[in-house]
Order: sequence, then C-alpha cells, then structure tokens
Amino acid sequence: MTLLELIPIGTILALLTDQVLETAAAARDVLIEKESFKALSKYLYDIDPVLKQLQLRELNDTQAARKALEFLKDDVKKAKDIVDKYKNRARFYLLVRCRNIVAEIQDVTRDIGRSLAALSLASTEVLSDISERVNRLHGEMQKAEFEASQAQLRIVEKLDQGLCERKSDQSFANNMLEEIARAVGVPVEPSEIHEELASLKKEKEVAAARKERAEEIFLEQVIELLSRADAAIDQEEIEQHYRRRVQSIENYATQDVHIPPLKPFVCPITGKVMVDPVSLCTGTACERTAIKDWLESGQTTDPDTGHVLEDVTLRSNIGLRQSIEEWRELNYCLKIRSAKGKLQSGNYSLFADAFDLLQEVIHENPISKDWIAIEGLIDTIVLMVRSSHNKDLKRQALVTLTAIIGGHSRNKNRVVEAGGVDHIVVCLGRGSEISKAAIKLLFELLQDGSKWKESTCRKLKQQDTAIFFLVMLLDSTDIESAEKAEIILSKLCDDDDNAISRAAGCNWYKPLIDRLCHGPEPSRMSMARSLVDMELIDQNIKVLGEEGAIPPLVDMASGNLESKVWAFSALAKLLSCRDNKRLVAAAGGVPLVIEHIFSSPAPTIIAAKCSEILERLSSDDGIEFLLDANGTRLELGPIITNLMAILQKSNSSPTIRKPVLRSLLSICKSEEMLAEKTVAATNGVFLVLPLLDDPDQEIRGLALKLIYHFSQHEPDGIADFLLDSRLEAFVGFLEGDTCSDVQVAAAGLIAYLPKSEVALTNSLSELNVIPILLNMLRIGTAEAKETVLGALFRFTDPSNIKMQQLVVNLGAYPLLVSILMSGTTTAKARAAALIGNLSSNSSRLAAAPVSGCWCFWASPPAVCEVHGGICNVTSTFCLLKANALPWLVNLLRERQDDTTYETLQALGTLVQDGLSHRGAKILHQAGAIDLVLDVLSWGSVALKEAALIILEKVFQAREVSDYYCTVARIPLISLSTRSSENGDLGRLAARVLAEIERHSKSCSMPLI
Repeated sequence: MTLLELIPIGTILALLTDQVLETAAAARDVLIEKESFKALSKYLYDIDPVLKQLQLRELNDTQAARKALEFLKDDVKKAKDIVDKYKNRARFYLLVRCRNIVAEIQDVTRDIGRSLAALSLASTEVLSDISERVNRLHGEMQKAEFEASQAQLRIVEKLDQGLCERKSDQSFANNMLEEIARAVGVPVEPSEIHEELASLKKEKEVAAARKERAEEIFLEQVIELLSRADAAIDQEEIEQHYRRRVQSIENYATQDVHIPPLKPFVCPITGKVMVDPVSLCTGTACERTAIKDWLESGQTTDPDTGHVLEDVTLRSNIGLRQSIEEWRELNYCLKIRSAKGKLQSGNYSLFADAFDLLQEVIHENPISKDWIAIEGLIDTIVLMVRSSHNKDLKRQALVTLTAIIGGHSRNKNRVVEAGGVDHIVVCLGRGSEISKAAIKLLFELLQDGSKWKESTCRKLKQQDTAIFFLVMLLDSTDIESAEKAEIILSKLCDDDDNAISRAAGCNWYKPLIDRLCHGPEPSRMSMARSLVDMELIDQNIKVLGEEGAIPPLVDMASGNLESKVWAFSALAKLLSCRDNKRLVAAAGGVPLVIEHIFSSPAPTIIAAKCSEILERLSSDDGIEFLLDANGTRLELGPIITNLMAILQKSNSSPTIRKPVLRSLLSICKSEEMLAEKTVAATNGVFLVLPLLDDPDQEIRGLALKLIYHFSQHEPDGIADFLLDSRLEAFVGFLEGDTCSDVQVAAAGLIAYLPKSEVALTNSLSELNVIPILLNMLRIGTAEAKETVLGALFRFTDPSNIKMQQLVVNLGAYPLLVSILMSGTTTAKARAAALIGNLSSNSSRLAAAPVSGCWCFWASPPAVCEVHGGICNVTSTFCLLKANALPWLVNLLRERQDDTTYETLQALGTLVQDGLSHRGAKILHQAGAIDLVLDVLSWGSVALKEAALIILEKVFQAREVSDYYCTVARIPLISLSTRSSENGDLGRLAARVLAEIERHSKSCSMPLI
C-alpha cells in the first residue's frame, strides 16, 4: 500500500485544491507571455469550484477516483513547475524563447483537461448536476491553443533570420536589441542592457550545466549578436581587447598584413578557413555547412582520413572557433596598422591601398570599425575629405567613411565631432562620382537604426549650403542619389518652416506646397510669406502653379486678416505667368479678388493687393480670365463702374489707384464697345482727367494713357480741359528721349482730339510739340511711329499752309519718305497721306519761272516737270523733289488696301486741275499708270473709284491716252457695261472710257 493510499481522499482533494489555487495565482504574475499564463490561470480557477463540490459531496473513495486525482495532481504540479521555471527568468530569455514557453503552456493545459475528464468519469454520481459545466471546461482545455503575440513572433522570426544569415552588422544588432528591449519593457540604456545581457549569459551557463547543448549554442549566438549593439558595447572592454591583440602583432614586420592560417583552421572539404567548425567522431574538424552537404550527398567517410564514420553526430568545436577568430583578429590588426602607416606617410600613392585595407577588414568583421576608431583614423580620413584635391582619393575617403560608420552610432558621432558634416556637404556639389559617394555617406550618417539621428539632422540644417546642394542632387542622373537627397530633404523639412522656405528658395517647392495645402494656419501663412519674399523667375512661377500652389492660396484668402494679406500678396506674385491666371480663375479666386477691391471695410493693404491681382489678370489678356469658378464670364459693366468709382475717391491710395488704372486700360482695350458705353454712362473721361494733376508721376502717366484710349470714342471736353492752364503740363508728357508709353499716349491724344480745335493746334505748335513729335518719329518703335504720324495730321492740314511750312522746315519730309521705304503698313499709309496733304499745295506754292536772260545765274533754276515752276522740298513741298514718287509707286505694288488708297490720293495731287498733262507724263515715266490700272482688277470699290478719278485726269493727256488705250479699255468696259451693278463706279468708268475714245484716232502713236 502506497502512502497516497493511506491518506483520506478528502485530504487529497483539499491539498489538490490548494495546489490549483496557488498555481493559478502564480501564473498571473509571470511578466512575459502574460496572456498565455493568464489563460492557464483562468482554467485553474475554473477547476477550483469542481474540486470544492467533490469535497462537499464526499467523493466516493474508489481506485478510479484516487487514480484520477493523482493524474490531476501531477499535471497541476507540471503547470506549477512551468510557472516557477519562467517566473523569475531573464526577460530577454523569455522573449527569445516565447514560442517554446507557449508550447509548454498549451501542452500542460491540455494534460490538465484530460485529467479533469478522467476525474469526471470517476465521480459521475456526485457531479451529475454540474457534469455539463465540467465537460465544457474539459473540452475547452483539450482544444486550447496558445500563441505568442504577433509583435513577439515578428521579433523572434527576425532574430532567427539574422542568426541564420549570420548577420554581423551593428545596425541590425541595434535594431534587434531595441525591439527586444521595448517588447519586454527594458529601457535602452547601457546599464539596463548590460544587466539584461548578463542575465542572458547566466541562462546560457545554466543550459551548459544541464548539458542542454542546443539551448547553449542558441543563447550564445543571440548574445553574440546583441552584444554588437551600441547600447551593449563596453567601449573600455573593446579597447582593452584590441590593445591585447595589438601587443600580439608587435613582433611582426610593419609591412606584414597577413598571418597564414594553421592547417587545423582549414576545412578539408572546402579548403577554406572555417567559420563554424564542428568535430566528427574521428576528431576531424569541418565547416558545419560543408560536412552537412557531404553527409546529405550520401558520403559516410571522414573527408580528411577517409575512415568510415560510425557516428555522424556533429559537435560544435568552440575552442577551435575561438582560435580561428583570434587568428582573424590578428590579421585585422595587421591591416589596420598598415593602413594607418600608409595614411600618415603623406604619400598619396599609398592612400588608395590604405582605403582598400580598411574596407576589407570592415567587410570581414564589423568589430574592426571600433578598432579603426581607436586608432584615430576617422579624424584622419575626415581631414582628407576636406583637404584632398585628388578626386579619386576624395571619393575613396568618402566610401571608406561610409563603411566605417555603417550601423555604428559611436563612429557616426565621431565623424560629426570631427567636422565631417560640413566637409561632406561641400562634396555634394562636386563631380558626379564624388557627390554620389557623399550622399551615401550623409544618408548613413543621419540614420540611427530605424530612426533619424536628430542631433545630426539639426547640425545639417545649420550648414548654409546643405539644402542647396541636396536640391541640386534631385536632378542627378543617378537615381539612387536623387532618391536619397529627396528623403533627406523631406526629413529636414519635416515640421520646419524655415527649412521648407530655404528648400523653396532653391527651387524645390514640394514641401512648401504640401504645407500650404495641409499645414496648420500659422505654417500656411509662413509659406505664403516665403513665396512673397522669394526671388522668382518666370520658370519658377510657372512650376509653382503646376505643382499646386494656387488653390491653397485662394483658399487662404477666405481666412482671417493676416491670412488674406499673405495669400493675396503671394497670388499677386504668381500671376506673371499666364497659366497661373487660368488656375486662379478655376479655383474661384477672381470673384473673391473683385469683392475685396470693392468692399468698403477692406483694409488698404488687401484692397491694394487685390487691385494688383486684377491688374495682372487683365494685363495682356484683357477680360479672358475674368471668370467665376465655373468658367462663366463675370459682368464687366459693374466692374468698370466700380473701378471708375475708386478713381473718384480722393482718399484712395496710390497703391490702389495705379493697379486700378492699369486694369481699366487692359479691360477697355479688350472690350471697347462695352467700355465705351460704361465710360459714357459714368462720365468716365471727366473722372480720369483730374488725375493728370496728381502729384504721383506714374498715376499721371497712367491717367493719360487711359484718357488717350477714351479719346478714341469720347473726345469731347478733353481739349477744353487741357487748354485750361494744363497744356504745358501735358506737353511735359511728350518730352524725353526714350519714346515711352506715356509719350506715345500723349501723341495719340493729340491725334484723336478733334482737328477743329484750332486753338489747341496753335497752342501745341507754340509749345514746340512738332519737333518733339518728329524726334519720336526718328527714335520710336513701330507702334510709336504710327501714333506720331496720326498726330502730325493736325499740323499738316492743307488749309493751313503756314503750319505745313513749319512741319516741313523742321525736317518732316525725309522722315516721311523713309517710312514709305521701311515702315509698317499703317505707318506707310499715314506717311503717304501726310505727303498727299503737303503735295496738295505744291502747285500754288511753285514760283513761276523768271523771264529774260539767265546769264547772270550761276546755273539756271530747274523748272519742276509737274508744277511748271521753281520747286523744292522746303518751299513747295514737292514730292518729286523729295524723291517720294518712286516709293509711292512701290506701295501700289504691295497691293495693300490702306497704303494703296492713301497712295492714290497722294498721286492724285500730281494731276489735279491744271497739272494733268504734265503729271500724267511723270506718272507714266514712273510706271505708276499700269499699277493704277491694275487696281481696277483687284481693289475694293473705294480703291477702284480713287483709281478711276486719277485715270480720268491722266487720260486727258492725248499721248498718254493713246499709249494706254488698249490695256485700259478691257477693265473700263467691264466696269462700265455693268453700270447697273456698279452704280456710280460704272458711270465713272464710262467717263474715263469716253475720254479714251475721244483720243482714239491714233492709238499707236508713241508717247512723247
């Protein structure tokens, strides 16, 4: 009989109940895998009422009952052992073993469930009323499935992958340690980390003591990996370790960079030095992966001796691995020593070798990064980045620094402390290969595991040219460099309005526009202010519009007063681009702008900026963009009326009046009919005229241009206003040597004011306006010349010979002829008309030839072939003497309606009453008559009529009529026979034809 059989069954139940409760309570206090242990605790607490019911109902003392209680007691004890096993273990250990822990909890839970089922069967008669509840509990425990949290599983899977891939870079170790520490609630501080790693090392020692070889190796690998992290490194221990290794190589020559491996270090299969050596039963050591492949391929012999392997168990050879590692470290020390010597030699030819050696040891083992730093080589290489003029060495220095700091926080700090940031930034602006290496180094320098190194980011922002060079790299042909530059720029601009503004100042607008669209109101205003302050060329302005700056600015214009000021100011600046005007209209900005111009409570600065926006919207494009958001044209009448009303206000600021005047000019030019009606309805001319007295010169000039435009339709009253003691001031607008827009407008006003205002004409002449106009004719633009020619009509009226004389004496004729030669079509037409005005008086001004003897004259004065008297340019305005005839004839060849009509009028002065015979011969000699006849075939009715009038007079000369009768008859008959269709033109053609027929007796007579 066993001891358990002697104990009453009630006592067994009581002891078991206490054990269950104790285990349940303990399970709730485990720090890792809390959910799994809590679930186990809950199941145990659910068992407690069942056991108590069995006590109350006095469970039958049967063999089956005692056996069931014994099973349950053993399983609960296993649960208690699991709880105790993991209750006070190292937190890092619990996390890396979370899958094993969960599996153990799941197994013991199911075991307890099975034991509970056996107890239920052994006490059916007692638990009959709660059997359903017991069965449900048993079912749940049997099916219980436990899983580690997804976050923990991701960490463990990442750790397993790192171990499998034998990752040794510090960056991975930093990330891994940080994730594990955060998952178990350990601060990432060196003291805390050292304590946790020490606990993990104790766990490894416990596993070794228990002969749990797999556990020991696993923990050793984990510790080795995590110990590479910055927070786990004991810098003093690393330096001591390095110094010991350096002492070991002191006996080697300085040129030595490699110690040959011992034979036991070399795998007999691969022929290479081993990394993870394992021992066979024969004592032969092989690389673990190589021997596994050997055995899996079916081999059963020792690869070195050829002996048959009786046991294929592989045992880690830790001692050999440590010896190999020590050998490798000695080689690292040799290479670092050699590299240092080469870099300090001052011999540039050795520097490249030094960089190769350093990159080689870093590639072989990241621990050498610390050793390189201990030797002070980081400062040396940073100095070379700054001072080297050899592009290839500079690039290699940058590449080597990138390797040295890769995933190594302390080395990154060392580079920054050595002034590396400034030197790296300068390299961003060098050649493509150097900038490519520099951006990689800078990007790595700014990384802190999975985060950014904020202190270095702040230092980079302080560097004056950093953002400029990074923006330049966005256009790099190297995609990786461009991407890294953009990532760094985005980080620098993150929540930093100043950096965003600086980036935009370097023509990178993405963060600025993002902040305009989505930033808080103060940031949006800051961005708009930056736009206002920037120096922008047309291309920049176009890009800002394309990238989306317009809509958020229009949206801001509906905000508070300060938002409105900066939004409207920025919009005004962006509207020098035509495409941006369209964007403002599409965003619904135009009605908003107009509303703020005309709103009486609007502050002056807002009204001024909105007036400027309206000016820019209408400049060059008139009313094209005066639309609402739907593209519907705004009513222009009220806009013009309100703009005129602003000009009427005596207190309106010049900053408002100027853009208003410019806007009115642009709108009126593009919509003349509507503008004419509105100006007439609002007495617009009389509203603008007082502005000619404004103290601001620019406003006076703009007012003059607007009055000039109005004068084309509403000239009444302007002359009286000017004559009222303002004429001298008006003439002042004409003066100057630049032929400005204001001068042209003044000349245009002279042209459009009624010619009947004789007093105005005389006053202008007395104020020496004519020489000013002629000077403008010499130096002005094509448009200016056209306008000035229009103004000269006032001073060449045929009824005022005295005024004509003044114009000619001041040198007008040669200017007019030169315009016939090379002016615009309009200018040629006006010049021809002016010459016609002058030529119309030539016959009456020509002096009759003096009769008698010419012997006392040095040479007899030439008699004009047309006017029959003594002619010259200045006294008779003779167009022959001015050599104008060939150029007038040439105008007929151009077949332009305007020039042809005025030319015909001018040529007609040569055959006016009393001159027809002489003038006809001159026109024949100049080849003009054929061209006049040609007009009958292509000209308009008015041109044909003007041509017929000349031909009627020309053909009064018999010789001319006889010469042209054949070619003239056909077009004349054509016109005259359709007199019913051509009316007066047909009758006029018939008269010319009759004149020819009158002289038709000798059509073939030669012209004398």
